[in-house]
Amino acid sequence: MKIEQYLSQLLYRYQCVTVPGFGAFLTEFQSAQLDESSHSFYPPKKLISFNPYLKNNDGLLANHLAQAEKMSYEIAVNAIQNEVSHWKTKIQEFGYFSIKNIGEFSLNAEKNLVFVPVDQINYLKESFGLSSFVSPSVKREVYKELVETIEEKAPIALTPERRRKFSALKYAAIFTISLGLMGVVGYKLYENYLNQIEQETLIVQSNVQKKINQKIQEATFFIDNPLPSVTLTVASEKRPYHVVAGAFRLESNAENAYNSLLKLGFKAKRLPPNKHGLHPVLYGSYTSYSEARQAMNDIQKLDNKDAWLLIQE
Repeated sequence: MKIEQYLSQLLYRYQCVTVPGFGAFLTEFQSAQLDESSHSFYPPKKLISFNPYLKNNDGLLANHLAQAEKMSYEIAVNAIQNEVSHWKTKIQEFGYFSIKNIGEFSLNAEKNLVFVPVDQINYLKESFGLSSFVSPSVKREVYKELVETIEEKAPIALTPERRRKFSALKYAAIFTISLGLMGVVGYKLYENYLNQIEQETLIVQSNVQKKINQKIQEATFFIDNPLPSVTLTVASEKRPYHVVAGAFRLESNAENAYNSLLKLGFKAKRLPPNKHGLHPVLYGSYTSYSEARQAMNDIQKLDNKDAWLLIQE
């Protein structure tokens, strides 16, 4: 049974989709990009990467396959195992194989898996309908240089004014000075009028304020129904990203693992049993994906290479 389409459906909704016995596909948000050399614009998208060390079955892919194909959970797990066996056979015989709409796998010189994701599909739901486009460069004409060139070449002619126009200019100047003097006198009268109105307004406001103060001093206040006290509560910080040490069928095994992590200094936690009856034990919980991813990488290097990331929406 082909499981490529079900992997693609889950990558739109989740940041980590594990294929049991093979590895996990991880998605990471990338903001919009601009390539200045080619004048190309690219919308935001999800970058797909592959982690071969996350092989434990978290039930996500198997449950989705069982619901889509209307089969039992056990049959879905067997179908995934058969498909993984087919992938491993192809990589051993041909040295490469591809998963439709996800990417291509190949073996390098050290016989390690190398994953190259496809770039034609954007798994970010918020970017649905957006595609990359190329915008030609904007050509701007330099008008300033053209104007400066014209000014340098254009001659400026100075024509002396004839003396007969002096009389008209003289009378125009006298008329202008007269208007200026009338304006100054009028402005002084208007300013004195405004000052008088402002002084009368201040006197009235002062009398009103005195009466208000007198009424306040004579008044007596009674509060029959005081307001109830307000209690402020601070919402606890959400930590939806968990680094999982393991999920155990027996609760006693989960408790032993939990106590061992506490002794090692981890802020270990236990989650309630999931719908498969497994008891998850956590190294710790985190508020951001990047912080949880870094903690998982450190734990895989120092303590447990099979530690994996659980995201609770």
